Amino acid sequence: MKKNVLLIAMFLIAILGFQSCGDDIDKPDNTSRVQLKLVDSPGDYEEVNVEIVDVLYNNTEDEGSWTSITPDDFTPIIVDLTELIAGNDLLLADVIVPSGMIKQIRLVLGDNNTLVIEGETDPIHLDTPSAQQSGLKLKLNTELEPGYSYTFILDWDVERSIVKAGNSGKYLLKPVIRVNAEVNSGSLKGIVVGEPIESDATNGVVPLKDAHVSVYTIGDIYVTETSTNENGNFIIRGLDAGDYIIKIEHNSYINYESETISVTVGEVTNIGTIELLVPVS
Repeated sequence: MKKNVLLIAMFLIAILGFQSCGDDIDKPDNTSRVQLKLVDSPGDYEEVNVEIVDVLYNNTEDEGSWTSITPDDFTPIIVDLTELIAGNDLLLADVIVPSGMIKQIRLVLGDNNTLVIEGETDPIHLDTPSAQQSGLKLKLNTELEPGYSYTFILDWDVERSIVKAGNSGKYLLKPVIRVNAEVNSGSLKGIVVGEPIESDATNGVVPLKDAHVSVYTIGDIYVTETSTNENGNFIIRGLDAGDYIIKIEHNSYINYESETISVTVGEVTNIGTIELLVPVS
């Protein structure tokens, strides 16, 4: 059964947000608020369960200056990445840190990582290289101004993060994560619908779940992707300002490609309802 991401997020807000703030929360002249939100660029899997053991940050060039933003009694969590779509994100941290340059964050992963292949029920263990368990480094390189809040979107690309190891039947977890700050980025959202496939269905259109929504530059360079939820909704955050094209795929429907869509910093561009067409037999 998939984990309840919303309950996990509320749990993390309580233990990370309030406990980590400490006395510095009363000193806005030299501190800043940092939020880390995890979202998913999905792959063709029923579940991808990842164990997160710790989250650290570093605001210097010194490799020995990593600071944990989880409390001493923090219990590792396991999150199903496939649930983090259509605006359903996981708040990894909500903390007060010293202002100034924040160089990197580090996600420390455990070994309780599993994969469920589409059409299967039994989970497959994901082998996690020791380097990833010691800490997956993500570069932020952002100057934190005193008294301001910063939200960083961690877009986990599941499709590119799971590697099948030859003919051994083993799967490796090699995380690929795109990081961007909401203050420097924009978002795209929309709804995907289509005519019912069933012959006895009523007229009209229905929302399409699990439609694959990919974002490309106008030069056809892949950027990121997501899937629609049961209501056909999708949202893609952390996009640099600029022009993009989206491509949508869903079984039994004709592939869709949009015209040029512009993304503006600090805004959510609503591209409305997109209807996928059924091939003519």
